[in-house]
Amino acid sequence: MSDLLERLRTELPAEALITDPDVTASYAHDMASFCEAGTPAVVVLPRTVEQVQHVMRTATALRVPVVPQGARTGLSGAANASDGCIVLSLVKMDRILEISPVDRIAVVEPGVINAVLSRAVNEHGLYYPPDPSSWETCTIGGNIGTASGGLCCVKYGVTAEYVLGLDVVLADGRLLTTGRRTAKGVAGYDLTRLFVGSEGSLGIVVKAVLALKPQPPQQLVLAAEFPSAAAACDAVCRIMERGHTPSLLELMDRTTVRAVNELASMGLPETTEALLLCAFDTPEPAADLAAVGALCTAAGATEVVPADNPVESELLLQARRMSLTALETVKSATMIDDVCVPRSRLGAMLEGTAAIAEEYGLTIGVCSHAGDGNTHPVVCFDHTDPDESRRARESFDAIMALGLELGGTITGEHGVGVLKKEWLARELGETGIELQRGIKAAFDPLGLLNPGKLF
Repeated sequence: MSDLLERLRTELPAEALITDPDVTASYAHDMASFCEAGTPAVVVLPRTVEQVQHVMRTATALRVPVVPQGARTGLSGAANASDGCIVLSLVKMDRILEISPVDRIAVVEPGVINAVLSRAVNEHGLYYPPDPSSWETCTIGGNIGTASGGLCCVKYGVTAEYVLGLDVVLADGRLLTTGRRTAKGVAGYDLTRLFVGSEGSLGIVVKAVLALKPQPPQQLVLAAEFPSAAAACDAVCRIMERGHTPSLLELMDRTTVRAVNELASMGLPETTEALLLCAFDTPEPAADLAAVGALCTAAGATEVVPADNPVESELLLQARRMSLTALETVKSATMIDDVCVPRSRLGAMLEGTAAIAEEYGLTIGVCSHAGDGNTHPVVCFDHTDPDESRRARESFDAIMALGLELGGTITGEHGVGVLKKEWLARELGETGIELQRGIKAAFDPLGLLNPGKLF
């Protein structure tokens, strides 16, 4: 420990090092439940690429593991510390280095907060689409690490679609530049995509070139109330089958709606079994909403209410954005699943989740990026009750098994981390895991980067 600190201090300012155990403990884990976290030896908050390189050279020389972190808003344990590690928090590297309206790119450091970037590019008439629910606090580096999604993915895609190039500090301290600034480019293997979603296990992202889009018109939102989740999912299928491209297509089940009302008195219809939110940011959103409203009615909607203006629309979206926070108030703890299935199987996923909730005697609320088939079943439980905690963990596994049975994946946007290691092996199979471990070894032969995650 003394040797580690001595070496780190040679090229790091005193304020970049945190050794107080009471403070370092607060950096030990992200927001996931049921994930083990170790005790870090030190927390380092670099401000420059050179400082990150020094940390990695020191770690390699002393064979000390390094756990990269952003804002720790993740939900899979990917940012959890291991015993004796260096926690490398990138939050101080928070500069927007460039915004180019001509090239439609932004160049940023990893600690830039998603919402800060979004507002900055808006001032140039541009748009950075990825918008995770935690967008007011999560960082671009963390979004890249877990390949985050968000509410608008149904039209605009996930983080991976917007990362054009990266600067990455490798395990031995070398600096690697991947990708491009150009609109097109196919030179060599796509190492940029390889780093996106790698959860800090291959290298430390210190700069990103991000693609931007022209800022679209303000969207209008429609809310449709359904007597069953199956009817709402039928509406989703009709909307997508007819070729509509909504900017948002979200679903909240009865449990979620009631939790939001309880938390914030939003006035959402508590008689509903499923509430579908659909938005368009097209030149004529009202016409698009009318067409979708008719499809919802044909699918069995009991009420369809289009917003008249952006203010009303934003109120509806606030209800969706606070879904996870509201469900956290139902019991003392939550486990947030992230299972994505083909859109055509979304109804079966929700019905199966409801059956699992009944089987295990638990409250499980579901909010969903319905247009992507990406569901977030939230298991609510009392963490002080050992039996209820056991049932919560078993129900979580049952939900993931259901997702795989329906042709889906164990994570659409939250990542694997610690929470889903076992399930990653089941999804990828023996050959897939073997090849991925080989890639890990090529970039990190000593196994120092975020050890114990993914595999």
